[in-house]
Amino acid sequence: MALLKILHFPDSRLRTKAKPVKEVDAKIQNIITDMFETMYMAPGIGLAATQVNIHQRIIVIDVSENKNQPLCLINPNIISVDGQQSTEEGCLSVPGVFEQVQRAENITVQALDKNGKQLTLTADEILSVCIQHEIDHLNGKLFVDRISSLKRQRIRQKLIKQQRNI
Repeated sequence: MALLKILHFPDSRLRTKAKPVKEVDAKIQNIITDMFETMYMAPGIGLAATQVNIHQRIIVIDVSENKNQPLCLINPNIISVDGQQSTEEGCLSVPGVFEQVQRAENITVQALDKNGKQLTLTADEILSVCIQHEIDHLNGKLFVDRISSLKRQRIRQKLIKQQRNI
């Protein structure tokens, strides 16, 4: 197991569209293990492979209070959406920033699990938001793309300044 480096906005690698996983093998399972370790240590509730500079369609999530319900989705695809909700979101790639974002309230997603088995999952509340947020990452999008350009530019400048001071 290894901690992976999380990329921070405005790093252009966060804009890379992830490619589908062709085969769930030991290499992919090791990536998943490392992603969970990285997410838990950050600490966060979701992490997309794109955020750790791995451009494959893998996300890991654990929205449980005790961090004991890990969920891995490989090649996730949202097949239905219903309703709308506005939720305050944050992101490990945009540290210290929280903004209201509009998302679907309920979703159904198809994916492969960590063993390569097909699964269909219906999600609501925070799990729905988290899955949508992480799938955005796989598509080269960030939650700041869903807010006003003025707010996004201010966040960008703030993070660039912080990175210079490190």
